[in-house]
Amino acid sequence: MRRWFATAILSVLAGTSLPTAMPLSAQEYPAKPVRIITAGAGTFHDVTARLLAQRLSERWRQGVVIENQPAAGLTIGTSIAARASPDGYTLLLADRTSLAVAPHLYKNLRYDPVRDLRPITLVARAPSVLVIHASVPASNVREFVAYLGKQKEPVLYASAGLGTLGHLTGELFKLLAGIDFQTIQYKGGADAAVAVLKGEATFSSLTVNVALPQVAAGTVKALAVASAQRFAGMPDVPTGSEAGLPGFESEQWVAMVAPAGLSDAIAEKLNHDIVAVLRDPTFADSLRRQGAEAVPSSPAELASFIASESARLKQLIEKTGVRID
Repeated sequence: MRRWFATAILSVLAGTSLPTAMPLSAQEYPAKPVRIITAGAGTFHDVTARLLAQRLSERWRQGVVIENQPAAGLTIGTSIAARASPDGYTLLLADRTSLAVAPHLYKNLRYDPVRDLRPITLVARAPSVLVIHASVPASNVREFVAYLGKQKEPVLYASAGLGTLGHLTGELFKLLAGIDFQTIQYKGGADAAVAVLKGEATFSSLTVNVALPQVAAGTVKALAVASAQRFAGMPDVPTGSEAGLPGFESEQWVAMVAPAGLSDAIAEKLNHDIVAVLRDPTFADSLRRQGAEAVPSSPAELASFIASESARLKQLIEKTGVRID
């Protein structure tokens, strides 16, 4: 994953990912407010979408409206976007669950990410952070794995919901650590975090934006960032590999997509304008303060990334036996 993000960012900086001129048919777009569908209010998706919408609204001199859909997997919102008119006025800030996980978990999914959606650009990523309740007598991953191995009663892991980033990160940790524990499904990352804070669960994996305030308050301890490199907002927290779990990489990412059938002209303009916002240092800083990193890309790079993530996550799902229906 690290190699792909580095390549994407370098190619954008070099100017190879952006069109040099906008086709004439796209010059007047948008002529009315644009709707961006994304996950529930307060989520990483929602915060990112609102930051982006503000900047796009200023750039376009048009309203950009955020429509929040249920957070768990974002499959409902993705279905809505897939059936929308491909005119550029309905966009979707999708995530790894809706684009790269759901097709391997749901037998009757109402959309096909490849057939029904057109990639625009990768937008942001936020690594998962493995956190434990402050009372647990462990200060690193090795000590925590040893602690788990000594417990006679089931140790509870708080998941953000079936098939979500938190769920699959927990399954990956279980696989790599060679240890067993009981997973409890909650209705989102915030609820999973509360479960750990209250001591209902011993540990969880949370996105950085959810974990940061609790780590700062000392109510939970952060053991590892599930990414290939340390996160700038938590520089003292080791990566999974540094903590003794090579391969412990599980990041949330969001990408802008549109209904299939969108014209090349509008798609190019969208990529051009969104990437311009993502490359702006002040925007990148505001995103970083929310626990995320801007990762602009070309449509082709996004399509390739989704395909590689889909293949990787399919393998994880098969190895761990995760099932929904």
